[in-house]
Amino acid sequence: MARTAAVVGTATATRNAVNRRQADKNVQAYSNAMANADVQQAPPEQMEVMAAAPAQDVDVISQLERLGALKAQGLLTEEEFAAQKAKLLGL
Repeated sequence: MARTAAVVGTATATRNAVNRRQADKNVQAYSNAMANADVQQAPPEQMEVMAAAPAQDVDVISQLERLGALKAQGLLTEEEFAAQKAKLLGL
């Protein structure tokens, strides 16, 4: 009977060790998959930001040109021009 208990105990310990190793492998595989998914998703978001930037730049540039023209015509003071320019540039 002691021999049977020793065999069962050894089998249980072995099974638990195998289960722990498999669980560790599953966690590692999941972590790797999530890391790869993050890397694969990052470029499209970055491309959207880069695509949107030129349209905003053109708009800011055209507004700055209009402010410059208003200042050149004497319709804006230097202080008004500087304030509006800072506002457009987010300063």
